[in-house]
Amino acid sequence: MGVALGSIRGSRPIAGRLQTVLVLGATIAAIGALTWYIGQSDDGITSVDIRAASGITPPTVGKSPTPFTGVAYDGSTISLSDYAGKPLWLNFGASWCRDCRAEAADFEATYEKYRGRGLNVLAVFISEPPTDVKAYAQRAGLTFPIVVDPGDKIASAYSLVGIPTHILIGSDGTIKDIKIGALSPDDMEKAVATILP
Repeated sequence: MGVALGSIRGSRPIAGRLQTVLVLGATIAAIGALTWYIGQSDDGITSVDIRAASGITPPTVGKSPTPFTGVAYDGSTISLSDYAGKPLWLNFGASWCRDCRAEAADFEATYEKYRGRGLNVLAVFISEPPTDVKAYAQRAGLTFPIVVDPGDKIASAYSLVGIPTHILIGSDGTIKDIKIGALSPDDMEKAVATILP
């Protein structure tokens, strides 16, 4: 009986050490996964692989943006020319883009704050079907028009390298600024100031 008790007592420290090692291993794995996840969006840009249309010059500050016509998720047709003579914030994004989702509430708030002063926003969501865009826009409470670009035709004409991409167009029809990556509320205020009088 003494031998059996000794064996049981001897196994407890081993089981305790094994449990400690397993907990430490799980903790290290969780910290590593979290670090990797956070590191994927360090710069606020989600890279995209869009083949630029041949002969297309990427958007350039001081030049006019490439004209396009697209279909919104509600089925309406929207052209860039619809905004001629108006200050326009052209945004490229997607519902699957974590950086786009991160700035969505602030982007909508900025639009709501300045739309009465003449700010227009037009978004182009790339690489996804209209049903996904519509569901996301409703969940996120986005009220500005969103053109759907499932085949990346418009994105190709703009030579996108990452999203979100913000192109600020003045009422004179020229590009005033281009920003690639998620913007903070302060950055959005500065962006609006480049196109609103």
